[in-house]
Amino acid sequence: MASSSAIFASKFLSVLVASTVFVQITIAADPDILSDFIVPPNVTNADGSFFTFSGLRSLVNAQQPQTFQISKVGMNEFPALNGQSVSYAVLQFPGGTANPPHTHPRAAELLFLVDGFLQVGFVDSNNKLYFQTLETGDIFVFPKGLVHFQYNVAGQKTAVAISAFGSANAGTVSLPNTLFSTGIDDTILANSFKTDTTTIQALKKGLSPQP
Repeated sequence: MASSSAIFASKFLSVLVASTVFVQITIAADPDILSDFIVPPNVTNADGSFFTFSGLRSLVNAQQPQTFQISKVGMNEFPALNGQSVSYAVLQFPGGTANPPHTHPRAAELLFLVDGFLQVGFVDSNNKLYFQTLETGDIFVFPKGLVHFQYNVAGQKTAVAISAFGSANAGTVSLPNTLFSTGIDDTILANSFKTDTTTIQALKKGLSPQP
């Protein structure tokens, strides 16, 4: 009988191959380039290794994380993506963990749920919530620039998803961190959220790195 790690590795690798198809229907936000690809100045002899990224090998057969974990593969991690309008992220959700509300200003996101269950949703520009519970094998699209989230509803089972983006550098704006960890005055936040500065300070403290 195959081990759970072997099953995960098989699913992980098969989805990486299959999800290349999904990228074709995401919305490209990057400008067109006037060459086949872009080679950084520090690369003098581009060969097959330049177009290969092996940074996700560490996820295969690895122990499951204890907290939400995202492994990004954008142009910063994989320079060959520069100008190609594509990038990836592998998301791992232990039971009861969430990817907090955030946006990607430069790309739509196409999420493929490899294993487990996820509650996902986004809010449009009219403040309407679109909400769905995903099962293994489901795909969900988050439109470009809209606030969205993912949450693992399972108590024990880890959920694993792969997201494709229509940009080599989609960008991420985390609402909790942007609002409460960037130095916006407590009085402004308290006024905006119709609360008091004590509550705002408690929220900021909760987002501070723990010693």
